[in-house]
Formats: sequence, structure tokens, C-alpha cells
Amino acid sequence: QVHLVESGGGSVQAGGSLRLSCGASGYHYSSYCMGWFRQAPGKEREGVAAADRDGRPTYADSVKGRFTISKDNSKNTLYLQMNSLKPEDTAMYYCAADPWCPHPLFIMMARGSFTYWGQGTQVTVSS
Repeated sequence: QVHLVESGGGSVQAGGSLRLSCGASGYHYSSYCMGWFRQAPGKEREGVAAADRDGRPTYADSVKGRFTISKDNSKNTLYLQMNSLKPEDTAMYYCAADPWCPHPLFIMMARGSFTYWGQGTQVTVSS
């Protein structure tokens, strides 16, 4: 059974930074592609960043240059370093994983077509 647990969310002022972590268990972590998504109240879920099996990243335009996704295979952990945070980054952030990675990451992000999902961690950015 694949299990994903997010942590690292919290409240921060605009311009601040947070690092989200996603601990993974129950599968060969390094063979999966991974992603971060977010959903704000009243809005659709949005793909933020994703990494393929080799850790190569893809980012949403809204976070390019501010967020960095990384995989630590030795720790079975996915990270999302978020810098220069804005109030519009406020959302519940979810980690996702997929063993097949059937499409380019930007398509998987657009469709949300990851098989496994965590429960989410809240990020709140105040102005």
C-alpha cells in the first residue's frame, strides 16, 4: 500500500519561505514520478510542480523561479522549497505519486493524473 504524508505547511508573511516535505512508504520511491498540487477554497486543484523518475522538474508558470521541487531517494522524501511566497499561494498543498508516468509531466499536472495522493498540508501567506 502506497502511503504519502505531507508536512511543513504553516503561516508565513508575503515574501517568506517554507519547505514542504512528502514522506513516502510502501513502494520503490525512486521509480515513481512525483508531484505537488494545491487547491485554494473555491478554486480548482492546480498542478504546481512535478519531477520524473530521474528528478527532472516541471513547474507551473505561476511558481517558476520561486519554487523548487526535489527528490531525496535515500530518504524516500519529496520536497517543495517555496520562496518569495505570495498571498495567492495560500492553499492546501498535496503530494502525489504515480508508478507508470504515462504522459509528459505537464500533461499529468494539468490532468491531475497521479495514482496516489497524500492528505495535504495547509499553507497560508498573509500580506
